[in-house]
Amino acid sequence: MEGMKPVAGMVVVQFAFAGVNIFYKLAVCDGMDMRILVAYRYLFASAVLAPLAYFVERKKRTKLTWRVMLLSFVCGLCGGSLAQNLYISGMKLTSATFASAMTNLIPAITFVLAVLFRYEGLAIGTVPGQAKLAGTLLGVGGAMLLTFYKGAQVTLWPPTHVNLAAQLAAHHHSSSSSQPRLATSEEPNRAMGSLLCTGGCFFYALWLILQARLCREYPFHYSTTALMCLMSALQSALFALCFDRDPAQWSLAFDVRLLAAVYTGVLASGVMLVVLAWCVKRRGPLFASVFNPMMLVVVAVLSSLLLGEDLHLGSVLGAVLIVMGLYAVLWGKDREAASTDHGKVTAAGEVPHIDVIVHRHLPPPPPPSPQQQHQQSPPAAAITR
Repeated sequence: MEGMKPVAGMVVVQFAFAGVNIFYKLAVCDGMDMRILVAYRYLFASAVLAPLAYFVERKKRTKLTWRVMLLSFVCGLCGGSLAQNLYISGMKLTSATFASAMTNLIPAITFVLAVLFRYEGLAIGTVPGQAKLAGTLLGVGGAMLLTFYKGAQVTLWPPTHVNLAAQLAAHHHSSSSSQPRLATSEEPNRAMGSLLCTGGCFFYALWLILQARLCREYPFHYSTTALMCLMSALQSALFALCFDRDPAQWSLAFDVRLLAAVYTGVLASGVMLVVLAWCVKRRGPLFASVFNPMMLVVVAVLSSLLLGEDLHLGSVLGAVLIVMGLYAVLWGKDREAASTDHGKVTAAGEVPHIDVIVHRHLPPPPPPSPQQQHQQSPPAAAITR
């Protein structure tokens, strides 16, 4: 059960991040600028995590150093402002489907970076190493199949006839003459959009590596997450102000914009980042990244139930490959842990056999007699010399 806690934590994280994608789409249909939503996301996260970190860890927290502050700034830049804004910019130049597919490169990029930074061993000649590599490729392939291949329509449950995105878009068009800015503000450019999305995936994977380093330097999850969110909030707010200073875009009312900002900030970037940092510290950055394709499975189900999207055969087949890939990586890491930890129970459930060898020592010889000592003593000339 202790080993299953990081697995359960990462499953909960992916469910929460799937909800972020749903709220992103609802906020876009309401005409909100996504750069502003990213800024609000980390502002709300900082407002929640800062007092929580102060009261929970004030007695055991050590003094902050400039090294920890610098690592927090870089983590906020890579995993927060850069990764999110590059993803949004790439989605503007391509499509939401293409950008979602590009995020499945994160496990492969994280695997390469983890090997380069020596957080993971390649060990391609061993069975656990081959299982980790095959599982990573299976997860990426399943996510690509889920995104790009539709196939026949599959009906797993009766249609709900609920389409929140269409309702919000109709309400926005009727109340305002402005069009949503996400899809129509720039001309499509697949090459540049692919480059931007790949950059976002690279910085997110780099953030997972840096997060593992930050947890070693300063092992206080609430404090490090609060610092990272504060850095991301300042960076994202400055970036959004450079492009949009319209007060109407920055105003929040009791609508889907406020709900999206609260959900993405408090739950996704607040509570879930604490859980994610804990999982990275316990099992490593590769373990956290291989769960990323699971988000697409949850998004496909929620989109079918809430956004009126159809579920196709490609989604089902992709989900099967993703689950197989996750199991292969987890099995490989468990076998590695079992082989390196000789004091624990092996993967087969057997207690390791220990051979105890007892050596019989001969009794000590009797002390020499005075005559033997006189014979063994060196001559006087040798002592003088």
